[in-house]
Amino acid sequence: MNEQLKKQFFVDQLSQDQERVIGDINDYIGTSVANNNHAVAIIQGAAGTGKSVVLMDLVTKYMTDKRYKTALVVNHPELFKAYKDIAESIPGMRERDITRPTPLINHAQKNHWRYDVIFVDEAHLLLSKPEPYMHYNGNNQLTDLMDLAKVVVVVYDFAQVFQSKMYWSKDFLYKTIGNRPHKLFDMNFQYRMIASESQVKWMDDLTAEKPLYPFPNDSDFEFKVFDKAGELYDNIVQKNKSVGLSRVVATSGFPRIDGRHNVEMDSFSLPWDEWNPQRTHWAKREYSIKQVGTIYTLQGFDLNFVGMIIGPSFGYDAKTDSMTILPEKYSHKEIFKKRQDKQFTKAEFKAFIANVLNVLMKRGKYGLYLTAYDDALRQRLLELYRD
Repeated sequence: MNEQLKKQFFVDQLSQDQERVIGDINDYIGTSVANNNHAVAIIQGAAGTGKSVVLMDLVTKYMTDKRYKTALVVNHPELFKAYKDIAESIPGMRERDITRPTPLINHAQKNHWRYDVIFVDEAHLLLSKPEPYMHYNGNNQLTDLMDLAKVVVVVYDFAQVFQSKMYWSKDFLYKTIGNRPHKLFDMNFQYRMIASESQVKWMDDLTAEKPLYPFPNDSDFEFKVFDKAGELYDNIVQKNKSVGLSRVVATSGFPRIDGRHNVEMDSFSLPWDEWNPQRTHWAKREYSIKQVGTIYTLQGFDLNFVGMIIGPSFGYDAKTDSMTILPEKYSHKEIFKKRQDKQFTKAEFKAFIANVLNVLMKRGKYGLYLTAYDDALRQRLLELYRD
């Protein structure tokens, strides 16, 4: 198995918190399979709380046991590739049992398949409305999966909801589950980043449009603010050479210049990441150091250092001394698609955009390098950094 994937999805020694959660979920799965009552186990946790490690422990246990008919479902194309790679290295795990939700639902319904356990990673990416162009004609993928299995184990982070077609909130989740048996397993401990709680809070406060304050200096987590995106990039390139897995990422909103849809700022100009059918996921490709990552290639993956370019859809309000979110400047219009069953408010659309920035900032295990396209926001961040 690739060492980078091994580090992300497996640990030599589980923490007491992780062992407790895994034990509780194992008990719940065993009871639910015996009762055949279409139950739901909800693993909830923010970015970096070790959800993937817990899920992989459960997946390895049940998907290598021939007594159970199982499947692992993930709706993120890059993470899907990673799980396929992992399956090749685990004796008894069949690669064909790892799938995207739409193919599994369509084939299972057509062939009347039933499962003991279906695991769903990044369940906040399940479709919650019909999407015919994605070959999904149902109303809610979680509902369909619950009908197919004795128990569905879903991993949710409601702060990673970015689009209307994949809209989930805790209330909407419980409404979807209805009167089926369910249990919440909450993971509220941080494992990815070596950052302190106060440093993680700084990131959360920034995206929540709260008043700005200096980044706390109370851990070994490396934080820097740059005036030039070109300088930020040069530093990320050096980190990539010295420690690996260091990439530049950005949020949407950069204007087209001379027909190019690059991320362009001062001396910096690089293309966005590209969807690629090859097996190697984006963060592992050598040439991706010359591209700009997005939520669509990095959600669910760890980096060592992340260079974050806050895009034009974020500004600065001097009166409140806070970063502001500007939905009208967000160029990826997929998040604004209308749906018949819900009308979204401006605040909800702003939350989608804030979630993208929050998750991208937390990709780096050891450090965050930061700059902003908006001049006023960048200068204020620099002032606080230099104080």
